[in-house]
Amino acid sequence: MTYLALNAAFLVAPVLLFVFALLKLRRSRRPAPLLTAAGIALAVVLLLTAVFDNVLVGLGIVGYDESRISGIRIGVAPIEDFAYAVAAVLGLPSLWILLRRESR
Repeated sequence: MTYLALNAAFLVAPVLLFVFALLKLRRSRRPAPLLTAAGIALAVVLLLTAVFDNVLVGLGIVGYDESRISGIRIGVAPIEDFAYAVAAVLGLPSLWILLRRESR
């Protein structure tokens, strides 16, 4: 199994959670804050991931089987390494929205 296939399977749940959170917020007419916050958080987390993953891969602390990566890289870090950041940015706020109790 390639890292890209593993990431695709891994990202299904956070993407679905994000869609359900948007639908819940849409019913209360407030999806814009989630989209804005997720966009800003995604930009920051991807930038930090790019910096730190390049350090970790560049120093040889983390390595990847070359036959299992797509070959697309940002610096020396394979693109597959960014899926976990995307999952965190989409999944965690979505869980927060979906699991919170509605105030009366």
